[in-house]
Amino acid sequence: MRTEELKASAAQEIDSHRQELSELALRIHANPELGFQEFKAVEWLTQYLKENGFFIEPGICQLPTAFRASYGQGKPAIAILAEYDALPDLGHACGHNLIAGAAVGAGIASKPAIDQCGGSIVVMGTPAEELYGGKAIMAGRGAFNNLDAAMMVHPGTRDYAITCALASQALDVEFFGKAAHAAARPEAGINALEAMLQSFTAINSLRQHIKSTARIHGIITDGGEAANIVPDHSAGNFLVRAEDNAYLEELKEKVLNCFIGAATATGARLEYRWDEVCYAPVRNNRVLAELFLQNMESLGRKIALTISGGAFGSTDMGNVSQIVPGIHPSVAVARRESGVHTSQFARAAASEKGIRGMLDAAKAMAMTVVDLLSSPETLAKVKKEFEQEKG
Repeated sequence: MRTEELKASAAQEIDSHRQELSELALRIHANPELGFQEFKAVEWLTQYLKENGFFIEPGICQLPTAFRASYGQGKPAIAILAEYDALPDLGHACGHNLIAGAAVGAGIASKPAIDQCGGSIVVMGTPAEELYGGKAIMAGRGAFNNLDAAMMVHPGTRDYAITCALASQALDVEFFGKAAHAAARPEAGINALEAMLQSFTAINSLRQHIKSTARIHGIITDGGEAANIVPDHSAGNFLVRAEDNAYLEELKEKVLNCFIGAATATGARLEYRWDEVCYAPVRNNRVLAELFLQNMESLGRKIALTISGGAFGSTDMGNVSQIVPGIHPSVAVARRESGVHTSQFARAAASEKGIRGMLDAAKAMAMTVVDLLSSPETLAKVKKEFEQEKG
């Protein structure tokens, strides 16, 4: 079959699986599981892929809820990444149930192209994107080393092909002071909460003098036990974000100095720990992004190449994109005023519009797989761009 015939076949395959894919996404939505606890979602996803001819490798990278499902053999090897973890309290307010459904659908719909052109399609199950950076862990353990391209589509409030995402690293901070009666003997105490508050004040001042795309934000997780006791312990969790790894390292030092200064001023002892996982910025492959855009537009969606207005946050897909050519487009499933990580977006992730976005994303990814498999020249352009950007 010619390329256009293979694309039409891929779209038809999605339509033929519409009911099963919808039910799969809604079942995951109704049973939200936090990062590294997504056992039900993994069972449902891998069972469906197995029924459709995929070879399943469970528990890859020493992660019980990671998996690799493959069809075909050899090169080129194209990966579609699935996420399926939920948020605490909010459930699937980031729409990862739709990411999972789109990935499975795209994988199944790519089978005719594999049969015709050769190569292999891999649906990679990547747990714990929220908070823990599952893909970053998997990247460090070699999960993406032998791939030629990787893609996934994230639900959002706009359609665009190129995502701007920041490098990010978490910081856990504790101050240790000395308890005392806050009224009878305040002079005998060392106020650990005051150290945390001074740190926030210093960070607020620092924000005036950092790059406009950088972000620093955090919460107090412990601030004392009672108002009449000088707090002898305080704790907080912070995120530092920047457009590139070099500026992230520079900003991390400045942020840490805010806490060191507060410790010096108050006499509290500081302990801190940078998270082992660092989310890398997304390196978008423009050739891949333009292919995806054209395929989405062929489905009747008006989609931008990118959007203005800064970065959308951070994702461990950034770590994957440093290893293999990749894209992380967005498909609109909710109105713009319904930001992600909200109860409104959680409802959108189970709506008719959400399912329609998931199916369109699956079709466009499968059609992009067709572009890569049917044209060695196109895949060569993807790889050339990646090597040039890497160099």
